[in-house]
Amino acid sequence: MIAAVSYPSDKLELYLSHRAALVDYSAPIVGCRAQAEEVVQEAWLRFCGQADSVAQPSNPVGYLYRIVRNLSFDLLRRSTLENRHPDGDDLLSELPSSTPSPEHQALHSDQLRLLQDALTRLPERTRQAFYMHRLQHQTFQEIAAELKISTSLAHQLVRDALTHCAEHLADD
Repeated sequence: MIAAVSYPSDKLELYLSHRAALVDYSAPIVGCRAQAEEVVQEAWLRFCGQADSVAQPSNPVGYLYRIVRNLSFDLLRRSTLENRHPDGDDLLSELPSSTPSPEHQALHSDQLRLLQDALTRLPERTRQAFYMHRLQHQTFQEIAAELKISTSLAHQLVRDALTHCAEHLADD
């Protein structure tokens, strides 16, 4: 049950005497008379809800208009943001899925199988250099040190592996 609240009569009289003008003031801003009514009601709640300890404005009518103006522009900004993309859900449903289609999965699976087959046909040292560079992200210097070869040979082994894999994939 809602308790009855007694509003100071001078604030209520001020509000009632200016209510229609406040609605007329808000309506062009928000673009709808019904929303302007809601804005004016919200303004009244804020105006009368002001604590008695807060200094009363020297021009209460101007203060009430300021509240209506601010609330009207807040509502306008909020509705502009909400209506920026009214069909946003439709646009979202048209975006491509991040999961590949079954056809793409099959194609990539076949290409992966061909790549694995090509790598098994490489000499061991060339395959190791390729794995270290492409999968373990090691530099040519690190590969050379681990395989006890020169940096230029490490580079050549990786290039040979890439060329072999590309040719193997192109043949199928």
